[in-house]
Amino acid sequence: MTSRSASLAAASGPETAPASAPQGPSPAAGTTPKPDRPLLDTCRMFARNCPAMTGLVLLATIVLATLFGPGLYGVDPFSMVDMPFAPPGPDCLLGTDYLGRDILAGVIVGGRATLAVGASAAAITVLIGVVIGTFAGYFGGWVDAVLMKVTEFFQILPTLLFAMVLVTIFSSSLVTIAIAIGAVSWTATARLTRAEFIRIRDLEYVKAARTAGARDFYLMFRVILPAALPPIIVAAALAVGISILFEAGLSFLGLGDPNTMSWGMIIGQNRDYLLNAWWTVTFPGIAIFLTVLSISLIGDGVNDALNPRLRRR
Repeated sequence: MTSRSASLAAASGPETAPASAPQGPSPAAGTTPKPDRPLLDTCRMFARNCPAMTGLVLLATIVLATLFGPGLYGVDPFSMVDMPFAPPGPDCLLGTDYLGRDILAGVIVGGRATLAVGASAAAITVLIGVVIGTFAGYFGGWVDAVLMKVTEFFQILPTLLFAMVLVTIFSSSLVTIAIAIGAVSWTATARLTRAEFIRIRDLEYVKAARTAGARDFYLMFRVILPAALPPIIVAAALAVGISILFEAGLSFLGLGDPNTMSWGMIIGQNRDYLLNAWWTVTFPGIAIFLTVLSISLIGDGVNDALNPRLRRR
């Protein structure tokens, strides 16, 4: 009896062991490795792009200089501190303009208005373009035809002349200038958004959401628009640089706010004295050039970072 019981226990041991000691799922067999986070991959890709990081550091330096520079330098850009057309020297590091005003103070303070108008105008440009492109690309048909006719009408207008007319009719305040620039610069963003919506609206996951009962506005702004954001973000970054150049052009033509210092106004007021006092135009022009260059480098870096093929590579 003893040997028979031992043999029965040995035979039944492997079968009863799992009941007394439950085993968890095998990590190798039951799970799959988690995919990398897209946002983290994008940030890593951007951080490895030397030109993009250079542009980011340069833009951050310019923004910090315009924000905290007036408190550190402490010179009123509208006050006459020296003789007119004083060359760069120890008293005035960047010289003075035709009225004896400090160019360095004007560049530091004028960056606030220029950057503010550029960012605001770019936001208006993207907002109008995204809304029109979203409705045109999603609904198609007569909605697309009407909105694209409106887009083509604004596209064939001379943008600078149209902005000059708007600023002349209403006022030359910074708000009016930003609205005028945004009102004439949205057509490229609208066409880009429309093209992305036409590409995405017939994909399988959009059809599945529509079949599940999702409404049009949910599909447009919660399903399709997030997938179409990468090229729109790049376009928004480039729109800031274009708006800065636009504002500088209007101020150069004397249509800026005369009570607010800006880079374009410095250039416009001293353009007749370029040959005799090169510094009055050169230094604000360099500020505009470096700002637009930094934004362009950042836009290219964002474009590369949002490219899924480059991320996989």
